[in-house]
Amino acid sequence: MQETDIISQLWPNLIWPLIRLIFFISVGLFVANFIESLNWTSKIATLARPLIRFGNLSETAGASFSMALFSGISANTMLSEAYQKKTILKKELILSNLFNSLPTYFLHLPTVFFITAPLIKNAAVIYVGITFGAAIFRTISIVILSRFLLPVPKNTPGPVPGDDKQLAQGIDWRGALKKSWKRFKKRIRKIIRYTVPIYLLIFLMHRVGIFETLEKGMAEHLSFLPWLTPQAIGIITLHIAAEFTAGLAAAGALLQEGSMDYREVVLALLVGNVLSSPIRAIRHQFPYYAGIFQPKMAIELIIYNQIFRVGSLILMGSIYFIITI
Repeated sequence: MQETDIISQLWPNLIWPLIRLIFFISVGLFVANFIESLNWTSKIATLARPLIRFGNLSETAGASFSMALFSGISANTMLSEAYQKKTILKKELILSNLFNSLPTYFLHLPTVFFITAPLIKNAAVIYVGITFGAAIFRTISIVILSRFLLPVPKNTPGPVPGDDKQLAQGIDWRGALKKSWKRFKKRIRKIIRYTVPIYLLIFLMHRVGIFETLEKGMAEHLSFLPWLTPQAIGIITLHIAAEFTAGLAAAGALLQEGSMDYREVVLALLVGNVLSSPIRAIRHQFPYYAGIFQPKMAIELIIYNQIFRVGSLILMGSIYFIITI
């Protein structure tokens, strides 16, 4: 009976989520390899070409940016593959990963908006607008930084030599699939070797209450923000210690009762977003990042991502705070 209980707990909380994670990483890896095998990188990069040209970024960065609109895993895998083959340097890998913040935001935008709108009504437009502005700010900042930090590419973005010839002769789908499968088998072993133990470690840390202790500790020390009302602190506490939807539900109820206005709700959600972001990145982002980029590089990328993300949210939130006083 006890064994059945253990399995019933492990399946939804560990085994099935891990299977889903490996599946999506596998799909992303195969798609990235397949696109490269067909020499479609340049075509996919067209969407971001003005930005990558200004930022001295490569076609790989542009293709990853475009892919991030549909799959963050495929976009990151594309960057990882290019870095492994030394077609891009570490500096460009970091900048390209940060460059993808805008399409990654768009990927989650419908979910965020349709969760927030029914609960906090018009405040959802303000909250989503501020987070959207932060994503745009991050992307523009990275493009400007890239222009100064990266050398001008030797080959300017344009059509890949041989593309016209390949189109005229027809695409070798069988050859591309065979090449992609060969690369996939080699790479997926390394990914699983890192992803599975790290995912298990994060799961165990969650089960013994490490993340809960950290989240509660952060929620209990909000006195450094004296402008927060007790109601706002309640929303932030739920946002950090529970989930985003818990904070939203509390905010919706307080709005309905007239205990808080839109400004207070938006600021409380932004503070909760900023404070909960690093812990959620470790819990949800690190396991699959470590598989794609390897642990050391994954930690670096997550740190840079969090610095830019939190910094941009604080900046946009501060602007909103000042103009609404």
